[in-house]
Amino acid sequence: MEQLLLKMAKQLDGLDEASLENLWEKYAQIVNNFEPTTQWEEAVLVLSFIQAKSWKNQLFNTQWAMRSKLSALIDIDEAGTNLKFDGMVKGLKKETKPQKKATVLQFDPKG
Repeated sequence: MEQLLLKMAKQLDGLDEASLENLWEKYAQIVNNFEPTTQWEEAVLVLSFIQAKSWKNQLFNTQWAMRSKLSALIDIDEAGTNLKFDGMVKGLKKETKPQKKATVLQFDPKG
């Protein structure tokens, strides 16, 4: 299962984000008009792939910018302070016990 997911991730990462973004509106419209069909379910997954690629690129750019800023701070740190950046995702981990029973999220196809 994990190998399949990694293969899918590599394939998704190889796609051009701009080309994917051109498909966003099409799949957002399909998803917004729920139908209990395989086509609707696949459209949800395609839309999530598009969002995942965009999120990955945003996260990469943010991490790169923070790393660059930290590097600049280290270069000018004359006191010898040990500065460390652990990343933005360190708090994301699988919870074994949910704190809430459920949260309903509003789907916004434009955002």
